[in-house]
Amino acid sequence: MSSGGNGGMVEDPLGTATCLKITREVGFDRLLRAEEPDTTATPLPFQADSVRTARDVTRSTLHDWGLSELSDDAALVVSELVTNAVRYARGHREITLLLMRAAPHVLLAVADPSDEVPTPKEPDFISENGRGLYIVETYSECWGWDCLDGGGKAVWALFHTGD
Repeated sequence: MSSGGNGGMVEDPLGTATCLKITREVGFDRLLRAEEPDTTATPLPFQADSVRTARDVTRSTLHDWGLSELSDDAALVVSELVTNAVRYARGHREITLLLMRAAPHVLLAVADPSDEVPTPKEPDFISENGRGLYIVETYSECWGWDCLDGGGKAVWALFHTGD
């Protein structure tokens, strides 16, 4: 249950493997510059407001792509990924939200300057914290992370579009 080289939690159906192969061939560093078609990258500052901005960007991008039916789940997952980046990736650089459409999938990723590997915890439904990656795993087809060339990582989640 690994996404390959850099870890992650993945059930590996053929479509998922294909999408992950695409992202690895292109590389997250290049994707973050939004040089590929059907890709958008949005820089976000290290602040709580970035979570709302990320949700708004995700919803509007999915709407533009004709995938509004994914908006609620994708916005929830993006909220968790950005919250984790703001909370754990202390630093002076911004974080980046990436959305990529590679039919029949949409890849959401949040890049941050931290090299700390995301580690799922057993969900504690009484506590205020600790459910983020559980939510990401529950609402996405799969998730994982990749190291970036200049340091830091991109934590991603994959959604099936039904196309």
